[in-house]
Amino acid sequence: MTIFETERLIVRNWIPEQDAEQAFEIYGDPEVTYFLRTRETSVESQRQSLFRIVERYKQLNNGTGFWAIVEKETATIVGTIILKLLPDNPEDYEIGWHLRRISWGKGYATEAGRSMLSYGFDVLRLPVIYAVVKPENHASIRVTQRLGMKPVGRTNKYYNVELLLFQLDAFEGIGTFLTRETRETRETKETRETRETTNY
Repeated sequence: MTIFETERLIVRNWIPEQDAEQAFEIYGDPEVTYFLRTRETSVESQRQSLFRIVERYKQLNNGTGFWAIVEKETATIVGTIILKLLPDNPEDYEIGWHLRRISWGKGYATEAGRSMLSYGFDVLRLPVIYAVVKPENHASIRVTQRLGMKPVGRTNKYYNVELLLFQLDAFEGIGTFLTRETRETRETKETRETRETTNY
């Protein structure tokens, strides 16, 4: 099931039977999992993990999830995008992302994250969405900045470890996305007008 599409990406449910090998490229890589709490040890363990994840969110049935990010051009899974409740808290929702190493630096986390925030605000009607990042994870911090999320400070509230907390309120998110969309629309129009002028 497809959750949404962006210009370059498709975000969809994981299919454990067919996705396990590609998922293992992500979660079996020690560099990708450096800031995560676990690392998969085999394709089969990865397949079982995907089964558990799919079943967990199927039972929750609250619109949250742990989804595959697929590159449209190649139909390759390039990562995961997450929107879920933070642990031990019934109200705080977090966004997260994990990208395979070969796909780092292409802007996929920002592209998927932007649409996931819109999904959280527009579809799930969440008033605020958080991100929690280890202080030394500079790449993810930069993603939160590109998404327009505001730094709140350090917290020990989640995952029993000190993390940096970022947040985006629904109203701020809508304003950020509308501003960006307006800017991108204007740039597209200007590019088209330039092209038309050049052609003539």
